[in-house]
Amino acid sequence: MDFYYLDDVDKKILSILQQDSRISYSKLAKMLNLSESTIHMRLKRLRESGVIKNFSIEVNLEKVGLNVLAFVLIKADPKRYEEILKEIYDMKEIYEIYDVTGEYYALLKVRVSSKEELAKVLDKLGNMPGITSTYTMFVLRTIKEKRMFDEDEK
Repeated sequence: MDFYYLDDVDKKILSILQQDSRISYSKLAKMLNLSESTIHMRLKRLRESGVIKNFSIEVNLEKVGLNVLAFVLIKADPKRYEEILKEIYDMKEIYEIYDVTGEYYALLKVRVSSKEELAKVLDKLGNMPGITSTYTMFVLRTIKEKRMFDEDEK
C-alpha cells in the first residue's frame, strides 16, 4: 500500500470536497486563493493516486427506513472461510465486512428495517454452511460515526 503525502492545500481541498463534492473548480480556487488549473491538477493527482476514491452523496439510511443497525461477529470453518465471505458479500443487508484478529473471523455491519428483518439475516448466517457461531450486538444509538478525513489528522 503506497502512502500519499498530503500537504496543507490537499488537506483543505479534501475538507471542502467532503462538505460539498459538487463545488465548482472556480469556487474552490477562489476559496483557496489558487488558480483553477492548480485545483484541476491537484484533484487529478488525488484521484490518480487513489486518495479520492469517488465523488458521491451520503444517504441517511435511517430516513429511508433502514433504522436497525447491528454488528455481527462470526466464527467459521477455516476451510470454508473464503466461500463464506463471498456469500456474505452478496447479501444486501451487509453493509461492511471486516476480516479481524482474535477469537472471531469477521465483523459484519448489518442494516435492516426491523428487528424481524435482523432475525432473518441472523438465521441465514447461522444456517450458512461453514459458520460455526455468531455473536450479535444490536446498536441502541450511535454516539459518534466519523466518515470524513480531518485536515488536522496527518
